[in-house]
Amino acid sequence: MRNYISIFLVFLRLGLTSFGGPIAHLGFFHREFVQRKKWISDRAFTDLVALCQLLPGPASSQVGISLGLLHGGYFGALLAWVGFTMPSAIIMTLSGMSISKSSSWLNLGIIHGLKIAAVAIVAQALWVMASSLCADRKRASIALISAIISVTFSTFLGQVLAILFGGVCGWLLLREKLNLPSEPLGLKVTKTTSVIILVIFLLLLIFLPLLVFIFPKHALEIFARFFRVGSLVFGGGHVVLPLLQAEVVNTGWVSQSDFMTGYGLAQAIPGPLFTFSAYLGASSTIEPAGWIGALIALVGIFLPSFLLIFGIMPFWEKLREMRHIRNILLGINAAVVGLLLSAFYNPVWTSAILHVSDFLMASSAFLLLSLWRMPSWTIVAFCAASAWLLHMTKIF
Repeated sequence: MRNYISIFLVFLRLGLTSFGGPIAHLGFFHREFVQRKKWISDRAFTDLVALCQLLPGPASSQVGISLGLLHGGYFGALLAWVGFTMPSAIIMTLSGMSISKSSSWLNLGIIHGLKIAAVAIVAQALWVMASSLCADRKRASIALISAIISVTFSTFLGQVLAILFGGVCGWLLLREKLNLPSEPLGLKVTKTTSVIILVIFLLLLIFLPLLVFIFPKHALEIFARFFRVGSLVFGGGHVVLPLLQAEVVNTGWVSQSDFMTGYGLAQAIPGPLFTFSAYLGASSTIEPAGWIGALIALVGIFLPSFLLIFGIMPFWEKLREMRHIRNILLGINAAVVGLLLSAFYNPVWTSAILHVSDFLMASSAFLLLSLWRMPSWTIVAFCAASAWLLHMTKIF
């Protein structure tokens, strides 16, 4: 019991203090669990990060789930996720429940400032991802064509086609050598259990849409859509933006304005960005909304991470030796850069940059974020305060 309490409390503290997005989260995890607590060696931690970055879903949350599994079994994995996710999930749920009431303090330019902050943050994420994931002509071309596919087919089908296109191109065109560090992770998940879990994952991914068709309940549809996003969003972090937009904005569940407002708010709080799903579930225009909708969306988007971690882990040593698997995933990662590029144009840019002042504010925020290395929450505060001030003074 003491071990479980320790797992929960350490991840709760990280959930309350881990600002800066998934890359920063991994830095916090390394300092806490490799350097301080010595739960895992440096090479094993690197190997774990490599696995989670190759899987769809939020990489930092998956690393946290894996560390909980390593130290406390299945229940430890659950406690690690709850501790790390709960603070931001509560904040985003409460924000989603109140956003429809349009509090007067939010109307004074602050909402527009949050959208402008999202422009700078997504632009910086796009720049960093393109630099590492599209470092050659082939992958840059995959990214551009994927962006065209996503813009042409604005539904979720476009996202899937772009990912499939990236995977096929990676398999046929890329020739990367697999050279990842290797050390046994010591995670006690049997291969039989893993196969059962992977079968459950595939059955849910394939048959949930059919269940929604047979039993058209909105609660089931929320769960199915968010489960699908959590199963297909390679790259984690900001890449979830276009997939969620296709699921909730294009269907009319959440307005584009509320969607971008929530996305801006998500940058200002610690913890995983995927808790944006709780905001979307809570602010849905169709019942169930509120905290029930938030819980359904949250569980739906994170459940694939649990199933994939538990299912893939025993087979990781074999998979890491398969060059084609690595190349397919490299192609998919290039494709998700294209998806993020299309989302950067619409809705991020088109909903926020309406005047010259918006462009100047977004450019300043991008400079502070990229060159001055300011944390994202300060960029959100800067843009919200600046937009509020411009709105009050009517300078522009």
